[in-house]
Amino acid sequence: IINNYVDGTQGGGTDKASPSGLRFRDSKRKVDYVLAYHYRRRLAQRPPGAASPGPACRSGSLALVSNGGTGKGRAGPRQDDGQRGLGEWPGLPGLQAVELSPLDALEEEKRLQREEYEHNLLEAGLEIEKDPENKSQGLSFVRIHAPWQVLSREAELLKIKMPTKKMYEIKEEGGILKTLNEIWCKLTEPLQPQVPQQENTKMKNLSYPFSREKIYLYNIKDKDTFFDNATRSRIVREILKRTSTKARNSMGIGTLIANNVYDAAYPLHDGEYEGQSDDMNERKLLYQEWARYGVFYKFQPIDLIRKYFGEKIGLYFAWLGLYTEFLIPSSVVGIIVFLYGCITIESDIPSKEMCDQRNAFTMCPLCDKFCDYWNLSSACATARASHLFDNPATVFFSIFMALWATMFLEQWKRLQMRLSYFWDLTGLEEEEEHPRPEYETKLLQKKLKNKNITTENSNENEKEKLTWSDRMPGYAANFGLILFMIMLTFSAVFGVIVYRITTAAALSFSTNETTRSNVRVTVTATAVIINLVVVLILDEIYGAVAKWLTEIEIPKTEKTFEERLILKAFLLKFVNSYASIFYVAFFKGRFVGRPGRYVYMFEGYRMEECAPGGCLMELCVQLSIIMLGKQLIQNNLFEIGIPKLKKLLRKLKDERTEPKEMDTNQSKDPQQWDLDYILEPFTGLTPEYMEMIIQFGFVTLFVASFPLAPLFALLNNIIEVRLDAKKFVTELRRPDTVREKDIGIWYNILSGIGKLSVIINAFVIAVTSDFIPRLMYQYAYSQNGTMHGFINHTLSYFNVSQLKAGTQPENSLFAQEVSFCRFKDYREPPWSPHQYEFSKQHWAVLSARLAFVILFQNLVMFLSVLVDWMIPDIPKDISEQIKKEKTVLVDFFLKEEHEKLKLIESFIARDKRKRRSESKSKRTRAASFSQCHRSPKGSFTSFSSQHTVV
Repeated sequence: IINNYVDGTQGGGTDKASPSGLRFRDSKRKVDYVLAYHYRRRLAQRPPGAASPGPACRSGSLALVSNGGTGKGRAGPRQDDGQRGLGEWPGLPGLQAVELSPLDALEEEKRLQREEYEHNLLEAGLEIEKDPENKSQGLSFVRIHAPWQVLSREAELLKIKMPTKKMYEIKEEGGILKTLNEIWCKLTEPLQPQVPQQENTKMKNLSYPFSREKIYLYNIKDKDTFFDNATRSRIVREILKRTSTKARNSMGIGTLIANNVYDAAYPLHDGEYEGQSDDMNERKLLYQEWARYGVFYKFQPIDLIRKYFGEKIGLYFAWLGLYTEFLIPSSVVGIIVFLYGCITIESDIPSKEMCDQRNAFTMCPLCDKFCDYWNLSSACATARASHLFDNPATVFFSIFMALWATMFLEQWKRLQMRLSYFWDLTGLEEEEEHPRPEYETKLLQKKLKNKNITTENSNENEKEKLTWSDRMPGYAANFGLILFMIMLTFSAVFGVIVYRITTAAALSFSTNETTRSNVRVTVTATAVIINLVVVLILDEIYGAVAKWLTEIEIPKTEKTFEERLILKAFLLKFVNSYASIFYVAFFKGRFVGRPGRYVYMFEGYRMEECAPGGCLMELCVQLSIIMLGKQLIQNNLFEIGIPKLKKLLRKLKDERTEPKEMDTNQSKDPQQWDLDYILEPFTGLTPEYMEMIIQFGFVTLFVASFPLAPLFALLNNIIEVRLDAKKFVTELRRPDTVREKDIGIWYNILSGIGKLSVIINAFVIAVTSDFIPRLMYQYAYSQNGTMHGFINHTLSYFNVSQLKAGTQPENSLFAQEVSFCRFKDYREPPWSPHQYEFSKQHWAVLSARLAFVILFQNLVMFLSVLVDWMIPDIPKDISEQIKKEKTVLVDFFLKEEHEKLKLIESFIARDKRKRRSESKSKRTRAASFSQCHRSPKGSFTSFSSQHTVV
């Protein structure tokens, strides 16, 4: 294997890159992977007038590092920009050893590490092409190609399933399901993306882990295209991960990038996604049929996404697509529930009674001294609005959404299994992961500290590992900081509560009548906006903190790191997003006290109460603003703006650091590796999943208070799918393909949220809404079985003469003398022997609320388990196909072995016949030899001629 380094002295004709930018300069070998690094050449000190040095006198031709040691020469046929290895230079005349500055020494060390690493890659069988370093400093690329021998070897080691020659028929479901499926396919034909499909969808290639011994099984038409680009880059990535260098005991490309030896390592995109060229590639096809807002109505080309980006990203978009589809029925039901509230608002007796000014319910003051008595009819608008969300249909919708969540998860399990079958992920084994660079560094530090590292035992990394005592400081920091962050969230919620109380009190002092009459609306609106801003800021902080906390834990593998990061980030963001909503739903107005004995937060500031129509309306406002604000600002504006800003900053930084020098070897048009380097690096799917999981919580946890949540989630997701698609196709470097058979820990989080939603919705209906008090009044206390008199039933009396001194309203505008005021609670009247104590109705309603929670929770859980049991995790047709595939595989092997055996037997039979014919000819020759031996002297020549023929 020849190292295809490009010598800096070569001319322009041989130095041009391939036109496509996806191949080596010979236009034959594919670029499977690219390493990028910044270099800085040390300028040689020469006396004035000296001739320009030749290649022998270039920077880096001899370097003495600061500790006095010289770089060792490297074996192998490589050249670095036309230079020789350092070990060849000491014998040459005219060279002087120069003491390097610390910056130059560091740069020289990086260069030597790169040399050694690239040499090791060559020894692993890869082929390399490298740019000449023509500037004093700049960006350079190392392009890597994996030949067939390497691809076949690694595919066998990684047990990559590849299609064999054998094809078998996929059995389809018959009967009515088949007919319905055909009708559905015809109806949705305009919604299908225009991407190449398999010629015969009823046939499937039998796949089997690649084996060089059984290469005759596979359908290899062309060795260059047998492994697709995603598989080739995955194989190269595995080699890059495990190839080590002796310098700093670095293990793999991850350590080298962490030590800034290389800046980036990435596979190339398949060319431009837009432009004048007519040649179509998979990236351009994905852009045209998937990653544009203009095709929002089309289905996603999941198979093409999987082929281009790998199974892990394919599963994410399949999950997101299914979740978005499931939001359609829930949105329709939510709209129906909302419309039911709009239609029945005029026939709602409690809100009519509240709005009727003839009832004249005189309510107790909302604050001390400065607030006057007020009529309940002034809260008419709030009461009517509350009915839109607080009506009997809400209970039905809560049950429906609990079952919806269960059905969604069950359907996802089925789809996941179907995709696993068609993507050949069934029976996928856990691959052994390489340790993270941070783990290896910590392990090396431990060995150095223990003074156990020597030249002889330097390869015993596998025997040592970090123990719990090594990680204890990280665990302690995690526990302390997570607790602190949760307390910080609660403090932010408490701060908003204080703002509401103080602002309400301040506005109550206003002389402006309009200001005083709109105190509640003003305080609620401004408090929710402040809360939203705090949530958005803390979300960004918590994301960074969760990552840092996971890093100091020093997880061994990337999978462990990702799982721990997800759990921390989810815990912090869950508390941050829902803390204020939990407060409004379950705590606001519960600890107010009563007239004459109010609970005060600070001196003179009473705890805030719910609106006369209850806290459900305020909960709806809080939930809707936070949900819509997060979706609009965080999920869309941040997601679009931040990558573009980072890309611009990186471009400006590169332009500032690179000197304006002419690069004679650089082609005019930027190559694909240049274009991909400018793109944002892929950092994982955690942010994408996280925003959808938090949204799933908004849709399910408090859906009883906001039936339109699924509709807004659906509208957001229609944009989100295309936004994520555009980001992956146009703004991110191509991710490494990762084979995963499921979505991992995210499924457990979704399942947990689904179960928690049942409990929370039960409490929202029972405690926050007026559903139970209304039910109790209608069937237990109403004289005629109607809701007439409900408002009067829920209001208690208070004797105003018993108000504390200094808390009575000053300059009351009420013309008549007020003897009694009303407040919302079930308490004994002033004329009762047990005045102001909780009444029997209070305890009856409380018992009914608790009974409802238990009944609702058990009923919904039972129905969820029933749905889970009725819907099998593996579709019946897929289960049968998996069994059939195993049988077909065995038959295929037996047939191939049988043919091989027949071939061997035919060879043996032919060999036997050949030997038999040879033995006959030998006997004939032996007879002729004996005759020649007995013949006279003159016949000796005939013997010799016969012998020569033999």
